Formats: sequence, structure tokens, C-alpha cells
Amino acid sequence: MTILNTTFNTPYNTAPFSKIKNEDFLSAFKVAIEKAKAEIDAIVNNTELPTFENTIEALDYSGEELDRISSLFFNLNSAETNDEIQKIAQEVSPLLSEFSNDITLNEALFKRVKAVYNSKDDLKLTTEQATLLDKKYKSFSRNGANLQEDKKQKLRAIDKELSQLKLKFGEHVLAETNKFEMHLTNESDVLGLPEGAKEAAKQLAESKGKDGWLITLDYPSYIPFMTYADNRELREKLSKAFGSKGFHNDDLDNQDIVLKIVNLRFERAQLLGYKTHAHFVLEERMAQTPEKVNDFLNELLEKAKPAAEKEFEELETFAKELDGIEQLQKWDSAYYSEKLKQKLFDLDDEKLKPYFKLENVIDGAFTVAEKLFGLRFEEINTIDKYHDDVLTYKVVDAENNLVSIFYADFFPRAGKRNGAWMTSYKPQMIKNGKNERPHVSIVCNFTKPTKSKPSLLTFNEVTTLFHEFGHALHGMLANTTYPSLSGTSVYWDFVELPSQILENWCYEEETLKLFATHYETGEVIPMELVEKIKASATFHEGMQTLRQLSFGLLDMSWHGLNPTAISDVKKHEIEAFGKTQLYPDVEENCMSTAFAHIFQGGYSSGYYSYKWAEVLDADAFEYFKEEGIFNKTVADKFKAYILSQGGTDSPMTLYKKFRGQEPKPEALLKRAGLIK
Repeated sequence: MTILNTTFNTPYNTAPFSKIKNEDFLSAFKVAIEKAKAEIDAIVNNTELPTFENTIEALDYSGEELDRISSLFFNLNSAETNDEIQKIAQEVSPLLSEFSNDITLNEALFKRVKAVYNSKDDLKLTTEQATLLDKKYKSFSRNGANLQEDKKQKLRAIDKELSQLKLKFGEHVLAETNKFEMHLTNESDVLGLPEGAKEAAKQLAESKGKDGWLITLDYPSYIPFMTYADNRELREKLSKAFGSKGFHNDDLDNQDIVLKIVNLRFERAQLLGYKTHAHFVLEERMAQTPEKVNDFLNELLEKAKPAAEKEFEELETFAKELDGIEQLQKWDSAYYSEKLKQKLFDLDDEKLKPYFKLENVIDGAFTVAEKLFGLRFEEINTIDKYHDDVLTYKVVDAENNLVSIFYADFFPRAGKRNGAWMTSYKPQMIKNGKNERPHVSIVCNFTKPTKSKPSLLTFNEVTTLFHEFGHALHGMLANTTYPSLSGTSVYWDFVELPSQILENWCYEEETLKLFATHYETGEVIPMELVEKIKASATFHEGMQTLRQLSFGLLDMSWHGLNPTAISDVKKHEIEAFGKTQLYPDVEENCMSTAFAHIFQGGYSSGYYSYKWAEVLDADAFEYFKEEGIFNKTVADKFKAYILSQGGTDSPMTLYKKFRGQEPKPEALLKRAGLIK
């Protein structure tokens, strides 16, 4: 037995990262699985008649140790991985998949759950209890409990294979990202790059014993180069490397994996009596059906496409006038957009970055959380962390009660996947009369401090930090009885509301005055810059919307139809992008082979939810603006009905309790400048 199988004797029951060895995980998982099985057996073998408490509640509280170890391990596999951890993940995933099937395909257990479910009308359950009962019953019925034995075995085999394929997909993308380096030695190759980006590239080269500059596919390196580098050929080279991850017909190729994943998901859905994987997934979403999702995406497409085509035409004209570019390509997009934005608004990231020192932005997010929800963040150094870069905080309310432990991990490194995400190391729940508080983490990839400059964020990175912090608040302010309904355990197309609404504060003068101060002079961001930020907020919104819709439509094309006839990933993708395409296709590139959201993460049949949640967040923020962006009454309602409730009730019911009405898409279209 390892330290992972014991009660952590640590401050606030935090994870003892420094004492956990990689080799501990496999045996810890095996021990925890056996303990969880024993807890399930105790429920099944209970001689008393099935009740809500001895069956449904007991089931939700079971496997606590296993859940804790899983969250530790898989978070490390995303934020601080290595070959050893990846190898363990390949061994562990099938074990967990098998265990999950052991529960959902356990006939005796399902019989007890069904007995409680069938008597639900006589039980006088609270809303939360009724939701939990419904969720538990569906977790069985939607995962094969009603199947014949031979089909149950087939389901087990599919789930086992899917868990391994998803991991392999992610490993390939990470390996491709780490493998590519563009080593530049001529000053002319880095012309146009901002000083900070050049210095970071030089420092990276030095750290690897090289002269000149090193450009990689990590976002803080990739995005500034694509946005500012004057050398068009090098932008093309970098763009093609980024866009061809998993698409080289080599040992890191993901084409077969994509086809296997979509076919297995389809087979699984059919086995369970659903038309497609999307029909299966969307049954448990606000959108409910693929038809509704496609209608939603196409309705937005109709509004956004004319604007996008007009913007694209203007960009083409601008690039031709400026540099004689005859055909605008994908590697020209960020570069000429930035140049046009500077011309129209006299605004570029380099002007803004000095006002967005990372530490100040963090303090800004904390101040917003204090003004809205009465939270205070105290940095503490008495708890363990998995990497020196990680910052740790104790979060308390106005009465000094512990609300949460908060981890923040901001810089890229070799063992960390690209992008930004929020996660949890320990869930919130009320058990044995005690409100267990959550441990929440956000992970980002921002530019590291250099020898001469602190970490200065682009405005886009500022909104990213606020976005992930919004998710974190959803986790921190959770206040439910049952762990499976707590925090961000909500319908997938509702989970982005708390994150996306928080981004709105970044555009408000009242907020920016709180933290946007020049890192050298201490000067508050000039209001003319704030006005320009607001004016430029809808710049190329049509093209941005089209891009998001293209990802949603690609996702639905993989999962909302029968995929068995698809043999060519790239060809299928070109067809799916047909209605949204502006730039010429790049033959060497393929989006699907690195589309981790839908093939590794949990967004399959759910990518539309970013746009869906934008409708919610625009409508919700309009309410704040009507009453004042720090209005206590509105903030209290948002905390009471959205942030603290988790998945205890239907999202639309919770939203209407907060807003007093259903959301209207007009607020989003107006904010995006797509309607007047």
C-alpha cells in the first residue's frame, strides 16, 4: 500500500505531491479499485430493502479514494507528464474502464437502483436527491445495464479500446508538439517579432545550448511568430507544422486512431439503442438532439457568414495593397489581421502588454471575485506542489471560513500539454454532516518571465486567465451534498457559462482600473486604450464566429452521422468545412488529427457548447450591466443559482431562477456586432 491509499496527513488534506513517486500509482490504483469494489459489494449484499440512502446515496459516496487518485494522476498526465506516467496511463485506463463497466453492468446493483427509481414518486425527495436518482439510474441504462450478456461484453471491449485510443491520440499530439523546433540564426528571420518574444526565443535557444532563436509549437512561441514575423515563408513553415500534427503517415500519425474512435463510438451508441454517438451524448445536454445543435449552428452561420465574407474581402484588399499578396493563405491570417487592427484602432498587443503583468492580472481576477462573491485569496507556502512554477492559495469568505484550496500553473514546459484548462484535485461534498471543501486548479501556458521582463500577457491571455478562473469559481463555490453533482459537474453546454461570463469584466473600464497598471511606471491603463479595447472587441467577429462554427460542424459531422463509410480523414474534413471555408485548403494540414477537444477531451458532440454558452453569457452579462457590473444583488443571485448549485437541477431551471427568463440570442449577436 502506498501513501496514495492513506488519509493524507497534510494541511487541508492537500495532495502530498513531493512524497508521491510515479511507481506508486499503478499499485495504488489496484488497491483503490479493490476498496471501491468492496464498497459496491456492501451495497449489493445489504439485506435491507433498497432505499435512497442505502443504495443511491451510498453509491455516490463510494470510490472516494479511487476518484482522488484518478484526479491526481490524470491531472499530472496533462500538466507534468513524462514517458513513465504515459506508460502507466496506458496500463491504468483499461483497468478504470473495466471497473466502470463492473459497476454499470452489475445486475444486482442495477436491480436495487431500479427498485428505488421505480418507487421515486413515493419517496418525498428533495430536488437534489431526485436529480441524483435520475442521474444514477441513467448512468446504468445509458451504459448497457439493460443489455443482454453478450452485448454487455461487447460494450466492455469497446470502452476498453476507446480509453486506450484517446490516450494514444493525446500522446501523439504532445510528442508532435515537443518534436518540432524552428532554429533561426539570422536576425532577418525574426524581423517584426516584438522584443519580448525575441528574448523568450533567444532564452529558449540558450537553454538548449544553441545560438540564435528557437521557435516551437507551444502557444507562447507559436502565436507571436504567426502574428508578427515578417518572413512569410517561415510563417508558412510554422503554420504547416502546427496544422499537420498527427498527419504525417508515421508512428505518430492519428488518422487511423480518429477513424477507430468515431466508429467505436458509433458502434457503442447503436448497441445502446441510439442512432449515433451525438444522439447518445446530447440526451444529457441542454441542446438535447443533433438536429437542434445543427439548427443552432446553421442559424448563427447564416448571421455570421455575410459579415465574415466582408471582413475576409477587406483583409485580402489590405494585404494586397500593403504587400502585393495575391492569394491570402492561413499563415497570413493573424499577421495581416494584426496589421489591419493596428491601422484601424491604433492598437496592438505590444502596446497593451506592459499593462498586463501576470501578477497584476491574477490580483485583478482575485479582486473581481472579492467584489462579486466576497472571496479572499491568501497565498500559502505550507502545501505541496507538483512543480516549482505552481502558485498555491487558501480561499476564504468574509467570515474567514475556508472556501477552497487553489492551485495556479501558468507557464509552458515539456511535460505539459498546450492550451488552458481548469480541474480539481478534491471535490466538494457534504458527508457525515461535514462540508468538505474542494481543491481546484487552473493550468495555462503564458510567456515566462525573461531576464529583463516579467511575464506580460497579451489581452487574449488576460481573457484566457479570467475564463479559466471563472471555471475555478464554479468549482470553489460549489455547495452541494453529493460529489457527482458538485461544482462543474453540470451539463456540458452549461459548464462554459461561468467561465465565459467572467471574460466580460476584462472589457470594462471599472475592472481594468483595478489591475491594469504599467509594470515599470505604475501608470493605470489610459482610458483611450480601454476605449480601443472595447471598440476592437468585435474586430473580425464574423470570421472568428465562422471559425468556431466550423469546429462545431466538424465535430457533428464525425459524431452526428454514421461514420462507417468514411475512409479518408482529410477528405471528410474538407467536406465538413465546406460552408465555413474562407482560406484555401492546405494540403499538408488536417485539423482532426490534433483536435484534442473531441478525440481526447470530453467535447465529442459538444464543441458547439462554446457558442451555446456564449448565448447564455451574453444574456447573463446584460443583466449585470443593467444593474451595475459589481451589483451585489445580481452577483448573489449568480452565486446562489449558478455557481453553488452544480448539477442539482436542470440548467434552464437554474438559469431562469437567476435571470427571470430564458436566454435570448439577440444579446450575443448584438455584442458581436452581427446585428444592430
